[in-house]
Amino acid sequence: MTTTAERAPAPPGRLLRFWRRNGAGYLFVLPSMVFFVLFMFLPLGWSFVISFQQFGLAQSAWVGLDNYTSLLNDPVFRQAALNTALYSVLTVAVWVLVAMVLATLIHPLPPRFRTFFRAAYYLPAVTSAVFIALVWRWILNANPWGLANWVLSLFGAGPAGFISDPSPFLGANVALWSVILSSMLTIPAVGVVLYSAALSGIPRDLYEAAESEGAGAFAKFRHITVPLLKPITLYVAVIYTIAAFEVFERVYVMTGGGPGYATNTIVYLIWRTGFRFGEYGLASAEAFLLFLVIATISVLQFRALRSDVEY
Repeated sequence: MTTTAERAPAPPGRLLRFWRRNGAGYLFVLPSMVFFVLFMFLPLGWSFVISFQQFGLAQSAWVGLDNYTSLLNDPVFRQAALNTALYSVLTVAVWVLVAMVLATLIHPLPPRFRTFFRAAYYLPAVTSAVFIALVWRWILNANPWGLANWVLSLFGAGPAGFISDPSPFLGANVALWSVILSSMLTIPAVGVVLYSAALSGIPRDLYEAAESEGAGAFAKFRHITVPLLKPITLYVAVIYTIAAFEVFERVYVMTGGGPGYATNTIVYLIWRTGFRFGEYGLASAEAFLLFLVIATISVLQFRALRSDVEY
């Protein structure tokens, strides 16, 4: 004779209970996860594997760390790394500062004007990077028909080889400085919009209290605006650092990495190594060295700029 306890169904296991609670959600994200695994995770893993090989479409050979050691001893790669580092440090610093200042200037404007300037400053973000690079190539063209050289001719100077001059200048070369200048003078669209939105969330009471203590505009900007914008500054600095280290279109269109190797950057070198010379293993090693550099810098930025800000 069976008892009531023996006839009661066994409670579902932990895995079954988890699936009943979350199964529908996982089914919804399954297509995206499959896409990520097939087209992102697996190619990245395979790229890491072939970075240890002398890889070709017909055959490949395992070379271990030879690709990495050869890159570290390669003067062309070291030059590209220095160019990329200089470009990134200068452009990221200028982009963050300009974005914060522009957002601070447009914030006190009436809502209509504020919306207009946000849209105007965001325009470069929706404009083709290749088109912007073509415009700068025309402006800095070495021949007399470039806009900058035409302006110089009005004063009896030039023409100057802005993007074709490998002459050393202030620790770099003229062509590289021209590429850096063209990036600095491009409005940091995303940063302006993000800072502008963040400024709207800072309580007006803080500024009124500072004004009652006799604080001027610069003091309020330094002691209130900058500290409270620290979380946005961290995000903007990280995304701009990644974008700067991955610069490609501007170099490809404006200088083609030249003259010589004067304006080579790491991503341009990856493209050149892999797609022009077919050295896929070496190009993969370059890509993973770039990944390590970007990851290290991002961690340092998080440690330097992290802040628990509440207002």
